[in-house]
Amino acid sequence: MMFYDVVLLVVVVEAVVVVVVVVVVVVVIVVVVVVVVLIVVVEEVVVLVVVVVVVVVVVVEVVVVVVVVVVVVVVVVVVVVVVVVVVVVVVVVVVSSSSKLVVVVVK
Repeated sequence: MMFYDVVLLVVVVEAVVVVVVVVVVVVVIVVVVVVVVLIVVVEEVVVLVVVVVVVVVVVVEVVVVVVVVVVVVVVVVVVVVVVVVVVVVVVVVVVSSSSKLVVVVVK
């Protein structure tokens, strides 16, 4: 009976060892798969964040350029209007004073 008990004990210990090895291998495989998936997902998230940041920067640059162009156009229009008004005022003053002069000279 002792021999059979020793053989049974060896078989049980080998079975437990095999089960433990299988469980460890499965856990290692699952951990590796999870790490790889996380790396891929994190990489995709990083790529997505970089793309979003680049798009936001480009949009901000476009908005800044549009605002600068609008400000330049408004400044040019204001300068042109001021120049036209000054010219008109000068012409009116000159014509007004010259007509008075002419009228004075004629009298």
